[in-house]
Amino acid sequence: MSIPVGKKSKRNSGPRAGSRRAELMEKRRLEREQAQQEPVRPFAGLAYECDLVALREFVPSATAALPVRPEVAAEHPITLATVVPGAVAAVVREEAAASSAEDAGTVVNALVGMQVQSSSYDLGADLAAAVLWAAGAEAGETLQVADPSDSTPPVTEVLQPDAPLEITVHKDFEWWLAGGAETNAQVKAAVEQANQLMMPSERIDGVDAAWWVDAGERAHLRWVRPEDEDALMAALARVHAAGGLTLGEGSRFAGTFRAHGLLVPVFDLDLEKHPLEWRDATLELGARMDEALADDGPLTSEQRRSRDGLRGRQVTIR
Repeated sequence: MSIPVGKKSKRNSGPRAGSRRAELMEKRRLEREQAQQEPVRPFAGLAYECDLVALREFVPSATAALPVRPEVAAEHPITLATVVPGAVAAVVREEAAASSAEDAGTVVNALVGMQVQSSSYDLGADLAAAVLWAAGAEAGETLQVADPSDSTPPVTEVLQPDAPLEITVHKDFEWWLAGGAETNAQVKAAVEQANQLMMPSERIDGVDAAWWVDAGERAHLRWVRPEDEDALMAALARVHAAGGLTLGEGSRFAGTFRAHGLLVPVFDLDLEKHPLEWRDATLELGARMDEALADDGPLTSEQRRSRDGLRGRQVTIR
């Protein structure tokens, strides 16, 4: 259809400045620019980076005592949790002391959550801000959202980078009701709902950041890897081309997903087998992966085809 001279084409006119449509278009533009940036590793520099990614993305119920730097001067222990009631950033509460004595009393403990309702683009800064708040907060206080600022130090200056992270995996969310913690009807209902929705998970003993997850019809092994993406893809291709990208009978390589700058190989597993039964096969695969990672020679044509096929089965979730 012709457009009369002197009149503005509605089709070519942009959204009115300040309009809702203009705001949405600007938001989408910024999201596209963000997606095109290099992968961000918010927990880089921490020895337990891979487990933090797992706790953030797919482990339902787990806790760990945070190795806070002495200069942070925390007034009470700080526990990292996959999620705390209400999915808030942090909460400080009184809990029954770990003693069987009736007069053991209570202790103050701070819980910092990884899976939260709201977060910034820099999860490392969020974690640092939440820990610093929890270090000085009093029992009964809650931090709804971590709000890092330009003055928030890097997370590696708040947590001890090389200290071990001793993770406790829970079968349910009953720990939300620990000791003297609030046990009103609303909290109890939240625990019941969370218990119904959670997927049972276990850490593969002796293997860093390898997690068994019961996804319903089948189980998965999700293995968060610390290596550079290109190096890891090349190693996976070498192992795959040699027929070794497997955990044996009852397993199938499903692909990889990217989370917070790290790759996570995923295997479908026979749900009838206990998580412990996959330990030896995972260690053996790890040895094959280490050997492939140590090979810095060029890929063969078959290995390049394997790499291309593996990349076709890769997705990004964060």
